Parts: sequence; C-alpha cells; structure tokens
Amino acid sequence: MPRRILVVEDSASTRSLVRAILEDPAFAPSVGAIEVTEAQSGFDAMRLLPRARYDLIITDINMPDVNGLELIHFIRRSAQYRSTPLVIISTQATPRDVERGRKLGADAYVPKPFTPESLRGVCEGLLLTDAAQGSERTKAQLEASEDAPSVPPGGSRR
Repeated sequence: MPRRILVVEDSASTRSLVRAILEDPAFAPSVGAIEVTEAQSGFDAMRLLPRARYDLIITDINMPDVNGLELIHFIRRSAQYRSTPLVIISTQATPRDVERGRKLGADAYVPKPFTPESLRGVCEGLLLTDAAQGSERTKAQLEASEDAPSVPPGGSRR
C-alpha cells in the first residue's frame, strides 16, 4: 500500500515540484511507493483531510483563505491527524518563524528554496520514524490483546 502524502501549497509550480521530488522512483526504495494528493489552500486541505488517511502532510505558510499556521492548528486538534508527521515548507524561515511552526506542532521546517535531497531527507526521516513507531504500537497492541483474558462471545468476565 503506498504512503499517502498531502501537499498543501498555493503555488501550482511548487506543488508540482514537490510531487515530482516525492514520486521520483529513486525515493521509493527507502520509503516505499508514494501517492501525493495536492491541495491549493488550507481550506482545500481541510475539505480533503476527512476523506482519506495521510501518512505525512506538507504545508506552506502563506496561503489564501486558511493559511498554513491555521491549518496546522486544525490538524493538531484533530483526533485523526494529531500524530501525523507534518512539514512546513516556507520562504518565512527566520529562527522566530521556525520556532513558531514547531510550537504549533510542525515536526520539520524546510526553508524555500529547497533542494530535492533536503526535502526527501526530511520526509524520509519522518516517514520511517512514524512507521517504526506505528509498528511498535501495533506490536504492543498485539501483546496486550494476547495477555488479556478471553471473553466468550456474548459473555462477560467475572
């Protein structure tokens, strides 16, 4: 199953560049197949988020309608996406901007202009870390269910 990434960016050329970088077959061996969904604004992203599950979200800050900071706030308050890795890509990259993004819940901040290698490196690190944590969560859940006393169908524990 491919990893799903949502790219939220108002610039069509930047969305296209990010898509090309992430869907490059050279990236696939390390993280697996990638499927990119594009949103042209924070508002557009807020419409897409409930419809699918994303493994990573990449957002710009300066966008019309709902900006990136408002989108991050929305995402981090959502039960479905609270722990989803989130990357900010922005021309606003002063230490103050980066700190503000991190305080809101961004996992990484990639200043524009960026190189394909820098974006891939950040995304790869987050996707592999998230996958490892997910697999640890799954393992712990399996162990917990194996240790739990079984309950007969329609029965109750006494």
